[in-house]
Formats: sequence, structure tokens, C-alpha cells
Amino acid sequence: MKELLALAAMLPLAAFGETGYYVVTTYDVEGQASIDYKYWNAHYKNSRNVASPEIGIGYGITSRWYTELSTQWIQFNGRHTRNTGIEWQNDFLLTQGQYDVDVALHTLVERSRRREDGYAVEIGPVLQAQFWRTQLNFNLFFQREMDNGEKNETELAYQWQVKQRWKSWFSPGLQGFGEVGKWNDWLPSKKQSHRAGPAFFGEAGHFKYEAAYLFGKNSGRAANSFSMRARYIF
Repeated sequence: MKELLALAAMLPLAAFGETGYYVVTTYDVEGQASIDYKYWNAHYKNSRNVASPEIGIGYGITSRWYTELSTQWIQFNGRHTRNTGIEWQNDFLLTQGQYDVDVALHTLVERSRRREDGYAVEIGPVLQAQFWRTQLNFNLFFQREMDNGEKNETELAYQWQVKQRWKSWFSPGLQGFGEVGKWNDWLPSKKQSHRAGPAFFGEAGHFKYEAAYLFGKNSGRAANSFSMRARYIF
């Protein structure tokens, strides 16, 4: 058990595992419902592996407002699986093509399954631009855990993505993620987390999918990570 707890402490803000591995993008999906399955794992050097499956239901309420309710699990070395809680994501498009860069506001609230672990909030801007067939994304998120009996700070995380639109069923790209610590007093570079790697995207019929393999650090420790996302749209 001590080993499992030590491994859990290595996770990059476990409450924000979703946006530590999946890039938030801006789209008008009014009236569109989806079943959203996500999965990521992290392979730490000389340590056990961590994985997290997640499933949610999303809906485009208006052309500017997307909402999703989901639940996730954490798993250590293929065993010891437990549900971590529920998340409610809401993204609001602030611009819709009238400028070179589209801007959205991303929000996320997570309630832990264990009451003593409290809850967590995340908020920040989502930026997206399109240059011919190349899509560029960059996001900054402010994250804070609350009501867990600890002294919590507001921390800063980022995401970026480059996507080359080639075929509908296959588009290559790159993704990157990171956490730098307190938003106005960053950790020393050796303790920061930065990871990046190749990604691909595609769609077929009612399905959309993406996957990425990331190299770098989680919570300042070397780790290779894999993430995937599959959505059924109806």
C-alpha cells in the first residue's frame, strides 16, 4: 500500500489527469451529443505503471456552449482500480471565426469520490488558429484543489497542439503538455513537468478518434505516456 501511495503522489495533479493528456479544442457542435471514452497511462522508470480510463457524455447546448459530464478511474500496474470521482466540463466559445485566432473559455470542476479529498477547479483560455491545412492550439489553465484539509495553491498548466489536416481518417500532428507549479512562482526547472510527442487524429462515420505518445516528465520524474480518445457522435 505504501508503494501505491507513493506512486499516486507522482501523478501530475491527479485531479486534472484529463487535461494533462487531452488537448481542449474549440468547435461549434450545437445539438450534437457524444459518448466520450478516454484512456491514458504513464510508465515511470523503475516504478509501477499508472493508467486512467474515463467515460463521459457530452452535448453542444448552443453554438458557443459545450458541456460534458464524466467519471474516471485510476489503476496501478493493471490492478487496484478505483473510481476517483466525477467531472463537469463547460467550454464557451467567445469568438467564431471573425478573427485569425478563435478564443474560448474552458472550465472544469471535479468532485472526488472520497469527501475528504475535496474538489478541484480549472479555468483558462483556449486558443485555436487555422493556417491552410495546419491547425494550431495553445491553452493555459489555472488549477486549484479545495476543501481537502491542505494548504492549496493555484497552479499553472499548459497544452499545445499542431495538427496537419491530410485525410479525414488520418491527420498527423504533435501534442505537448506541462505543469510549472504555482502560477506566479514557478518551480525550479528540474521539478517542472513537460512532455510532448507525436499524435494522430481521424474520423470515420459517427466516430472520431485520436492518440498520442508522449516523452518527458510527470511531476518532475521521467515517464513515457500514451493517451487515446474515441467519441461516438449522434
